[in-house]
Amino acid sequence: MLRPNDHPAIQRVRDAATRKGVTLDVLTFDESTHTAAEAAATLNAELGQIVKSLVFVAPRDDATLEAIVCLVSGPDRVDLARLAAVTGEQDIRRATAREANELTGFVIGGIPPIGHTRPVRVIMDPGLGRYPTVWAAAGLPTAVFGVPPATLRTLANATVAPICEESRVADQEASAAGLAPGDPGA
Repeated sequence: MLRPNDHPAIQRVRDAATRKGVTLDVLTFDESTHTAAEAAATLNAELGQIVKSLVFVAPRDDATLEAIVCLVSGPDRVDLARLAAVTGEQDIRRATAREANELTGFVIGGIPPIGHTRPVRVIMDPGLGRYPTVWAAAGLPTAVFGVPPATLRTLANATVAPICEESRVADQEASAAGLAPGDPGA
């Protein structure tokens, strides 16, 4: 039986990093790091340090789909209009779980920024640059690796562009006060 760190999905991520001259320290956990909140709690990190690898798809002329992986900070959400403008793909949409798995070779919750089974375009939001270290999935919902954002960009061969929704001032103030947007008083 394989130890979790020897899992083929984790090894694909390690191999992709090694090809770029980077050795990753992959951490595996008994508990899930499937969501950004779970990963932050498990790592005792800020939610913003967690890299969400979100898969979007754009139709190609041959009726197949092109995968576009967006790397964004834990609390952030991709703005579809911004993403369409950055990629030049007006018909871009969020991938289904099945499409994400087929196009990257990984399951949602464990999709890493590197090591995909086929070439993907990667767009990284500059918001990840606020932190000295960010944590990304390492191929399984229970495995992560930490790297500086500049290393992440290099590993993923990512284009850096603003693709996230902008927070409204009221939402930022509510968050600072411990309220969720839409709560009374927020």
